[in-house]
Amino acid sequence: MKVALFGGSFDPVHLEHVRIAAAARKALGLDKVIVMPAGLAPHKNGAVVSAEERIAACKIAFRGCDWAEVSDFEARSAGKSYSYLTCRALREKYPDAERYFLVGADMLENFFSWKNPEEIVRLTELAACGREEQLSPALKERFFARFGREVREIAYTGGAVSSTQIRVGLAFRGYTKTDLSGMDGEVLSYLEERGLYRRGEAEALLLEKETRRAHSYRVALMACGAAKRAGVSEEKALLAAMLHDCGKYAPLSSPLLEGFRPPRDVPPPVLHQYTGAYLAEHAFGVEDGEVLAAIACHTSGREGMTALDALIYLSDLLEPSRDFEGVEDLRALFRADLFRCLRAALERETEYLKRSGKPIYPLTERACEWAKQTIKG
Repeated sequence: MKVALFGGSFDPVHLEHVRIAAAARKALGLDKVIVMPAGLAPHKNGAVVSAEERIAACKIAFRGCDWAEVSDFEARSAGKSYSYLTCRALREKYPDAERYFLVGADMLENFFSWKNPEEIVRLTELAACGREEQLSPALKERFFARFGREVREIAYTGGAVSSTQIRVGLAFRGYTKTDLSGMDGEVLSYLEERGLYRRGEAEALLLEKETRRAHSYRVALMACGAAKRAGVSEEKALLAAMLHDCGKYAPLSSPLLEGFRPPRDVPPPVLHQYTGAYLAEHAFGVEDGEVLAAIACHTSGREGMTALDALIYLSDLLEPSRDFEGVEDLRALFRADLFRCLRAALERETEYLKRSGKPIYPLTERACEWAKQTIKG
C-alpha cells in the first residue's frame, strides 16, 4: 500500500490543493492521500478560521476524491501541529505501507528549519510538488547533503493561486470585483454562508469611489503577498491596506470627522492619510496602533518607519495599475529588499518634487533624510 500525508493550514482550501494531491496520487501510484489541516501551524500566527471550519471546507473540496481522506488528527492535538509527530502517527497506523510526505516546492525552502526534519525524512519519503516552477538543483543538492536522501520531485504545472490571494479576495468581496477563480464553488458558498474571512471594517470601503475600492484591493493583494517576507502580520497588512484611503473623499464637514483636528499646513494630497487614520479608529473601531500609524503616513512617509509602514507606503505607490518612469525597477527592489526600496522611493519622490518646483512636505523630507542615514545600499 502507498499512502501520502498532505498537510497544511488550508486557510482556505482551494482548487490547486486538490490538483496537487491528484498529481501526487498519479505520479506516485498512491492508494490514499491523507489531507491533514493543521490545528495551529508552528510557522504561522494562527489560521484565520477555526480548524473545524477548515476541515469541513476540505471535506467539501475533496468530496469527489474517493482516494482522499480528510483527517482531524492535528486539529485534535493540543498545542502546535508538528509534522514529525504526525509522521509518527502515520507509521503507527500504516507500518507496512510506503509512506510519503507531500509538500509544495515553496515549503521545501523552509523545511530545513522545521522541528525534527530528520525524523520526518526517516519516517516518510519527501515528495515536492512545484506549482509554478521546478525545484532548483541547488535546493535538491542541499537537501541531499543534509539528509543523505533524494527528494522526490512531482512534475506539475498549476495555476498561480494562493490562500493569501483568496483571503484578500474574500475580505473585499461585495465591495469591488475580486478574483476568486481558484475556489471551488461549493467551498466558496460554505465560507460565505458563515461569513468566514469577512471583515466588518470593510464597510469603510463604502466611503470610496469604485475605482478607489479597486485600488485598495490591489494594494491589499500586494501588501499581503509580501507580508511574510517583510516580517509583518498579514492581518495588520490587510487591515491597513483596506482602510488606507478611507478618508480620501470624506469632507472635513462630515459628521464622521467630528472632533478631527488636522495638523497644520498639510497639503491637500496628504490630508487624507490623517482623516483616514481618524476614521479607521473612531468610525470603524480599529484599535491597533501600528495599523493606524501605517495609515497615517502612507502618503508622506515618516521618520523611523516600521516594516508595516513601509509595506503600505510602497504597496500604495507600486500596485499594478501605477505607471511612471522607474516603477518596474522599484517593484523589482520591493521584491528583493523592502527597506532599500523604501529609501529609493523616498529619494525619487523628493527629487521629483524638487524638479517640479513643488514644495516638499516636511514629514516626507525628514523621512527621506532618515532613510539615507539608516538604510544602506
